[in-house]
Amino acid sequence: MALNFANNNSLSAISAKPSGLSGGAMNLISTQTASGSANLSFTSGIDDTYDSYVFKFYNIHPATDGQIFYVNFRDGGTAYDAVKTTTFFDAFHQEDDGGTPNVAYASAADLAQSTANQRVAVNVGNGNDENTSGQLTIFSPSSTVFVKHFICTMNNTRDNNQTVNSFMAGYCNVTAAIDGVQFVFGSGNIDSGVIKLYGIS
Repeated sequence: MALNFANNNSLSAISAKPSGLSGGAMNLISTQTASGSANLSFTSGIDDTYDSYVFKFYNIHPATDGQIFYVNFRDGGTAYDAVKTTTFFDAFHQEDDGGTPNVAYASAADLAQSTANQRVAVNVGNGNDENTSGQLTIFSPSSTVFVKHFICTMNNTRDNNQTVNSFMAGYCNVTAAIDGVQFVFGSGNIDSGVIKLYGIS
């Protein structure tokens, strides 16, 4: 007995998404590749074309060991200093199964109505097998009515052979549109790695 769906289609007969359903497609807007870069800044392509924007990070590698990886947002002008409030925590576990695995709320990494850079990954090592990868999503950055929420998940290899999952969320408390996003290490250059910007309908 076949399962019946809308328009009397059986499961085997459905070969395309029904009309009237839309959204969810990821559209590549731009790609930046680091090579001894002071920062990676996305200065265009963030507008009202899409409902949300996703930055995907691939093997971001610092030139200097034990670095914090940061993000900041631009709300017009040239400075990356949008006011934001955030929360941050991480979980970690060592390669040799030593120590004590832990989930820690990092209150020192939180911001409260601050224009400072927000950390997204901590203690990223610069060894050959060390880097950080993950993604950050910002929702409705072009809104001139609501705050702009964002959420980020990263995984990196810490300089003492730990895997670290970092989780950050918050919002830009501004009415102006967010039209630029910048990523930077706390000290030293971004030695290598790729960031891709996608728009989601």
